[in-house]
Amino acid sequence: MSPRLVIFDCDGTLVDSQHMICAAMNQAFADHGLTVPPRETILGIVGLSLPQAIARLVEDMDEERVGAISDSYKQAFGLLRSDPANSEPLYEGALEAVLDLAARDDVLLGIATGKSRRGVDRVLALHGLGDHFITLQTADDNPSKPHPGMIRRAMCEAGARPEHTLMIGDTTYDMAMARSAGVAALGVGWGYHPPAHLLASGAHSVSDDFPALVAAIGELHGASGAGA
Repeated sequence: MSPRLVIFDCDGTLVDSQHMICAAMNQAFADHGLTVPPRETILGIVGLSLPQAIARLVEDMDEERVGAISDSYKQAFGLLRSDPANSEPLYEGALEAVLDLAARDDVLLGIATGKSRRGVDRVLALHGLGDHFITLQTADDNPSKPHPGMIRRAMCEAGARPEHTLMIGDTTYDMAMARSAGVAALGVGWGYHPPAHLLASGAHSVSDDFPALVAAIGELHGASGAGA
């Protein structure tokens, strides 16, 4: 039987990083004398690679200015991360779900995220998950979501076919990326985009917690495995 590749988004799916993201974005905008976008607007662009996210927040701004704001964001996020009082906690049930899936012989795990590789490595190491993902696709080496490049590269590294691959995320960018790559998608209801938007963007279903998500993975896994 071919391996089943389950790809997770990071921010808003495995990790609750909204406090750090909003605080860093607020500081970046303040550094450049710009009006800080509403919190819900900032959270709405989580999942995109940083320059694309900034460009969405400040339309009609030239590339050089977008780059400068992006640099300010990185600096602010780094300072926040260096403070032990700040953290990027896993959502409740995330650890158990990853360990459960990683223990299965016929499941391979991957990550596709708009975070930097450095940020992903830090989060996984912090929570003891670094050894459970065989492919890590980040904004450093791939086009921004919803381009399908992250999923295609993950499948190549894992040796998985589209019909045996599943993307899990909390944003419409994740769902659109999965659709463009020709793979199935599951949404999670605890992240940054409303469940109705995820369903409209191609999610097979949207789970309210990790036990329900693991069950949904099993249902899709079984369906894709029939006759394989």
